[in-house]
Amino acid sequence: MASHALPVVLLPLGSDDDALDACLAALDAGTPAGTRVWLADDAQAGPRGLAIVEHWLQRTALAADYSRRQRGIGEVAHLEEALAACGDADVVVLAADAIPAPGWLQQLSACLARDAAIATATPWCNAGEAAAWPSIGEVSPVPADLARIAEACAAMPPRHPELPTAIPHAVALRGSARRRAGGLDAASYASWYAALADLSLRVAGMGWRNALCETAFVARGGEGVPDDGDLDLLAARWPGWHARLAAFLMEDPLAALRTELSRRLADAGGPQAQAQLPFTEAR
Repeated sequence: MASHALPVVLLPLGSDDDALDACLAALDAGTPAGTRVWLADDAQAGPRGLAIVEHWLQRTALAADYSRRQRGIGEVAHLEEALAACGDADVVVLAADAIPAPGWLQQLSACLARDAAIATATPWCNAGEAAAWPSIGEVSPVPADLARIAEACAAMPPRHPELPTAIPHAVALRGSARRRAGGLDAASYASWYAALADLSLRVAGMGWRNALCETAFVARGGEGVPDDGDLDLLAARWPGWHARLAAFLMEDPLAALRTELSRRLADAGGPQAQAQLPFTEAR
């Protein structure tokens, strides 16, 4: 798939410089040259983070842009502003501490293309809650060999089963579905975690799907978290959500897919996980 057909990658920057450095290095290594990437900074990056970004922009083969607000307006409001600027374009929002495996974006793009009813596509993640591998609902170490995991994922038959909601380590958003659903509710939620769950539930209510892209993998050091009050608001607005998520985690309908991925990875040989990936310091 040509890079011009791929979704825009939107990377909202955080304050963890080492995680940002590792994310940008993996993004460069695993994403086709010429892919449109937007680093959107809600006045979060410090001096070292800015230096990392500047160094990366000078050498990346991606079609990257960087924007920075003078003053922060909050995670959800900033994301909604950026998504609105993308119009009807499909966008993949990547967490600033995520480590995408090779081929991740092509697989997410293909997932959206296979089924016009898919509004959100979420890849596997070692810290992906309902989309977690190797164990559902658990945070596992960042895998040692993401290239080998990417090959195992790409060999999976693309079934794209339903998830309770999209998950914020990385999510492909179909632009038309996002806009039809009204975008993110920045007036109600403070965290991307909760605003994404709310958006997922709204698009599902309009007939779209929140799918697992089992052919892609994006690692992360830890799970996304809601801000204070966000879960209470989600529960009030969507009374069945907590029960549905709990049932999904207990019943584990993705167990066979996770087992299949583990088998494919074992057949490829080599180590499955390590404590942490080394960071690539910008110089």
